[in-house]
Amino acid sequence: MSSTPLHSPHPAAATLRKATTEPLWVRLLLTCIALLFLALFLVLPLIIVFSEAFARGAELYWASISEPAALHAIKLTLIAAAIAVPCNVIFGLAASWAIAKFQFKGRQLLITLIDLPIAVSPVIVGLSLMLIFGARGYLGDWLMDHEVRIMFAVPGIVLATIFITFPFIARELIPLMQEQGKEQEEAALTLGANGWQTFFRVTLPSVKWALLYGVILANARAMGEFGAVSVVSGKIREQPNTMPLHIEILYNEYQFAAAFAVSSLLALLALVTLLLKSLLEYKAAKDLAAGQPH
Repeated sequence: MSSTPLHSPHPAAATLRKATTEPLWVRLLLTCIALLFLALFLVLPLIIVFSEAFARGAELYWASISEPAALHAIKLTLIAAAIAVPCNVIFGLAASWAIAKFQFKGRQLLITLIDLPIAVSPVIVGLSLMLIFGARGYLGDWLMDHEVRIMFAVPGIVLATIFITFPFIARELIPLMQEQGKEQEEAALTLGANGWQTFFRVTLPSVKWALLYGVILANARAMGEFGAVSVVSGKIREQPNTMPLHIEILYNEYQFAAAFAVSSLLALLALVTLLLKSLLEYKAAKDLAAGQPH
């Protein structure tokens, strides 16, 4: 009596495993290419920025970031981000709530408009603001008659920053809200909760990590915005400038040490953003594994 193995591998399964498993040298090659790319385009520029920033000593570094023009640029960058990010939080929550929870005419148009700042060049955004609020724009005469200055001033920089950064939070929240559905909100309303109670006690806790993730991305984009802000500010030394514009002015004036010193602050912001992003992803994955809303 002949015995046959109980778990003989199926030929088709063995062939499938071979077809979907790359050889070791291919995996090593792809890994090395990815690491080399990251080293050349991410790690090496960061090392160069920090090394050039401190090339002439810590005293010159501190003097470069503490001069009045640099402090003004840092202050204006923080002001623009402090105004733009809360506005984007309000818009992102409202737009994602409307798109994910309701069906209405113009819904697809709203989704398209949210993607508009990503598809359009920031320079075009700045030029559009100039055509509206500039001296020869549609509202230029009225603004001049009432002595209201928007272009080449703080309001223009804030408007440009808001327009460029508003898709980030909405784009993080919309897929998550669509995935979650509206059963939890309907259950809360059935139990007697009103709209605001449902939003703050059911919807908002379930999207808190995605919201914080979007806030971090929007804040980093707001502080690093260059194209649109350069158009509405004019890139003039005595005019209001953000940190990226101040860096370009210093570089054009051959003040390389000062330019790299201010650049190191933006590089440090990028590192902090990546750290916070990783922490939020870890926390969200941990809550998801524990069965909590993310």
